[in-house]
Amino acid sequence: MLSRDGLLVRVRLYSGRLPAMVALRLAELSEHFGNGLIDLSVRGNLQLRGVTETKYKGLVTELDALGLIDADATTEAMRNLLVTPFWTAEDGAQEIAAELEARLGEFPALPGKFGYAVDTGVLPVLRGASADVRIERVDERLVVRAEGMKMGAAVTVGSAVDAVLELCRWFVDSGGVSGGRGRMASLIKRGAVPDARFQAVSMADSLEFVPRLGRVAAGVLVGFEFGQMRAKTLAALARLGDMRLTPWRMVLLERAEMPDVSETIIDSDDPALRVVACTGAPACLQGLRPVRDVARRLAAAVPIGKLLHVSGCTKGCAHPTATDVTLVATAMGFNLIQGRTAADSVLRHVTVHELLAQPELLTEAFDAS
Repeated sequence: MLSRDGLLVRVRLYSGRLPAMVALRLAELSEHFGNGLIDLSVRGNLQLRGVTETKYKGLVTELDALGLIDADATTEAMRNLLVTPFWTAEDGAQEIAAELEARLGEFPALPGKFGYAVDTGVLPVLRGASADVRIERVDERLVVRAEGMKMGAAVTVGSAVDAVLELCRWFVDSGGVSGGRGRMASLIKRGAVPDARFQAVSMADSLEFVPRLGRVAAGVLVGFEFGQMRAKTLAALARLGDMRLTPWRMVLLERAEMPDVSETIIDSDDPALRVVACTGAPACLQGLRPVRDVARRLAAAVPIGKLLHVSGCTKGCAHPTATDVTLVATAMGFNLIQGRTAADSVLRHVTVHELLAQPELLTEAFDAS
């Protein structure tokens, strides 16, 4: 994808896991073929920034040598798969993910953003992430369900992918795809209902999972300002061992010790985690003004437990869903939006000077959200 700072090259990992040797090589490739900046995406992928047109083919050759390139573009586009970063050897997540990736050639033609969440831990942690088919756990049973439904089909590790495939075929046959687009939740909302076996097990409601940095059962969870790191940071983390990517723009290190690596965040109460901001201008072609410096300066004014989204345009790429307060760049300043997305109705317009000189504007907006 073309951006103002060069090509943005997305690297889709398999099963959400990043072995140390692969991470170290990706850091080297980022420096050699790009500008040394690496983004973490909400789909659990890495994005190498600043790649030039002349170096792009060489980069792809190197990525292929690492085993990160699919046999064809169609298969790669279908590999929208999120795996719980807290997986264990006993919960079946890695086995299901590997089989799903291996059998994508059997699936019907699906929209580009159609995706899957393998969320087989004791508690679901991926419900806040976009997905169309979810594999979750209810007590000791694995369940495959359509997004938008609170019921699903009981499966085993060995039969889960068959059920996913059946649900995807039903989605297409039921008119879920129109003009190459479509999402499972929208089809369900229109009243479509899959086969009775996908209504056999009721799913319990759960609060959206909020990750906490630091030690977890699977290792250590670390964060980064705006979900971006430099290549040397990735290299330093790679020297500590294997890692897993997450949909929260964080990295889980498969080790017990806390890392001592600069530019990582290990305190969940760090104000930098209360703001989300895209690249903005000048690096992004759509960005109307720089946003990250503004977000950085406003972070301390964001109350604990709240989230501020500062977007360079109405696309809201950094956080497509609603946040407590969203600021959307305009030619003259920012539009302030409460409790909605970057594309929703505007409460008022504010200038950069007003935002920085009157932090009470934000306080009032959060109080009212």
